[in-house]
Amino acid sequence: MHFLYSKWDPNQKGKGKAPFDTLFDLFQQLLNISSADVSQSLKWLTDLDKQYQITQQFDDYSIADFIKDLEDRGYINYDDENAQVTITAKTERSLRQRSLEEVFRGLRRGNLGGHKTSYVGKGLEKEPETRQWEFGDETHRIDTVGTLMNTLKHSNLDSFNLKEDDLQVHETDHFTSNATVLMIDLSHSMILYGEDRITPAKTVAMALSELIMTNYAKDSLDIIAFGNTAWEVSIKDLPYLKVGPYHTNTQAGLELARHILQRRKNTNKQIFMITDGKPSAMFKNGSLYKNSFGLDRMIVNRVLDEAVKCRREQISITTFMIARDPYLQNFVRQLTEANKGKAYFASLDNLGGYIFEDYIRNRKKRMK
Repeated sequence: MHFLYSKWDPNQKGKGKAPFDTLFDLFQQLLNISSADVSQSLKWLTDLDKQYQITQQFDDYSIADFIKDLEDRGYINYDDENAQVTITAKTERSLRQRSLEEVFRGLRRGNLGGHKTSYVGKGLEKEPETRQWEFGDETHRIDTVGTLMNTLKHSNLDSFNLKEDDLQVHETDHFTSNATVLMIDLSHSMILYGEDRITPAKTVAMALSELIMTNYAKDSLDIIAFGNTAWEVSIKDLPYLKVGPYHTNTQAGLELARHILQRRKNTNKQIFMITDGKPSAMFKNGSLYKNSFGLDRMIVNRVLDEAVKCRREQISITTFMIARDPYLQNFVRQLTEANKGKAYFASLDNLGGYIFEDYIRNRKKRMK
């Protein structure tokens, strides 16, 4: 992700916002980049204020006042025992909400647990198509005009004779629930070559978690981070994720995701994987086997075996590639073919849009 800084324009940048809101918006961006390191974020904020005179547009409001307001409003805590400043659960929630607004602009609160499919059945939204009434159909779905027209075919002004076969009902969209595992690559390549790839990935993860919690209450979302191995990450810990000196153990991530989804009772199950590198590690005889050069056939085959297992359990894998490495593209083609899943070449700027669109579209083929 690239950041473009320009001279602060007091007539535009803070227009319509209170001093605290202006600084808090910038502070949250810095928190996301610093993996929720409050001290580092405040240092960056102070440096930006010195360079661009942000607070000069305000009447008697300084960075010191902003820090005091953060504490008074419950956004930060002072940990005297460990001599550090930390964010609170309120800030964690605010970061998720901001991520949702940033990635999914224009999103409006929808029906709980509703994902529109190409199937028809009991649902929430009427379709123009109608069919004959069947036992068990809800009365509010009766097509009044169609039913009346059927009745008039064998009735007259003196004898209005409504029969059961005359009843027509509207079809409705079928709504179902999703169980999703979002896998985030934390290998070292996510910050190599001066490009910050982990911050957009975290932003998307926070936005997706907020979307599901507020709009799709019947759905489930689990987060997995993977590097040398794979581990579960709670939603509240998303802001703190950091890239490590890791290789890419894609197989371990897919295996953990598959085991999590085996426990879920949702009709539809899917894995979203955000990665920028080819698989370069696996466990062999209890030890970590690593090979960063090219595509190691032994490692790739282990990953493809896991993809086939997911396919057999009707778990689709959608890969979001945020790099153009030819080795990665070759691997993803093999992975997608093995799982019969999907893949997107996504830039850091449109990563959220791709994931949002695919999640909402819900192009599953299996119904129970």
